[in-house]
Amino acid sequence: MSRGGEMVYIPDDSDFSSFRDQCESQEGWHCRYNKAGVTVWSQGQEESCTVQKIKTRISCKDVPAETLYDVLHDTHYRKKWDSNMIETYDIGRLTVNADVGYYSWKCPSPLKNRDFVTLRSWLPLGNDYMIINYSVKHPKYPPRKDFVRAVSLQTGYFIKANGAGACVLYYLTQVDPRGSLPKWVVNRVSQFVAPKAMKKIYKAGLKYPEWKRKHDPGYKPWVYPEQNTLPSVSLAELSVQHADSLENIDETGLPEDHLSTSDHEA
Repeated sequence: MSRGGEMVYIPDDSDFSSFRDQCESQEGWHCRYNKAGVTVWSQGQEESCTVQKIKTRISCKDVPAETLYDVLHDTHYRKKWDSNMIETYDIGRLTVNADVGYYSWKCPSPLKNRDFVTLRSWLPLGNDYMIINYSVKHPKYPPRKDFVRAVSLQTGYFIKANGAGACVLYYLTQVDPRGSLPKWVVNRVSQFVAPKAMKKIYKAGLKYPEWKRKHDPGYKPWVYPEQNTLPSVSLAELSVQHADSLENIDETGLPEDHLSTSDHEA
């Protein structure tokens, strides 16, 4: 996403087009999981490598593409359905379709929790939608002692309309967790964590219209930029978050049998 360089930039049409191609392409992807309407692929790297590129797809019946787009943008609603999230908030806006935000999440015990600061950009394309991000550094939001600062090299969602009132959701991510993780973690992501997360988003989409009717139904700054009251952020304030500048912890010795039972749910 960061074009291999040092400059922070806002993704353009070619970046979105490339992301969409990756979501829809089968070439070079290895299927790791395919069950109950959810498919998970990984690409390229050895299984022992922690910086894997993972892609997940789920068919969402009875959820229009624009509804799922709202779900993925609505940070207030996210607190209702994303049980892995510890905290999320928007830091500031860059343009009408780009902002900077913070997100922290619970990792399966006994792993340490992770957090991100990312530049996020979004693009509606007719009935389809994309949201993509990559990690940046913001001087007011340095790494915290209680989290491991992870790096999103490229992460995003592609929501593809699938007939009337339905859609297909793709989630593609390549993250450096800044830790030498045990092999069982890599396997668990594709077999349990990713499918469970996709099912949660689908269920959140089914429940969102009713929830939104009761919670400021007209407020959608991702659709109506004039509603956005975030402070402006300049690109000059940001720099690319390089993984090698962050602490790397070794968690390879952590045993799988200490996982809580909730982590085993698919």
